[in-house]
Amino acid sequence: MICVIYRSTKRDQTYLYVEKKDDFSRVPPELMSSFGEPKLAMLLPLDGSKKLVNADLEKVKKALEEQGYYLQLPPPPESLLKMHLDGQPPK
Repeated sequence: MICVIYRSTKRDQTYLYVEKKDDFSRVPPELMSSFGEPKLAMLLPLDGSKKLVNADLEKVKKALEEQGYYLQLPPPPESLLKMHLDGQPPK
């Protein structure tokens, strides 16, 4: 299985994975509206030969099969208060 990954023009570090290039027919209109104009980032084989940085391969494959898309959101910001209480220096 190969998927196509687009980056959002409205939300930093937000990516949309779909099964076919320029086919957003299974993506809800509300999501497309908040995502902005999709910009092609890459084509990616989902055979495990390449590692996904901020997404779980099995979750991506399952979402593509069941709903036709996968939305990758940016990681949550680090909690400076938690780091302070844990005694960790900021990165």
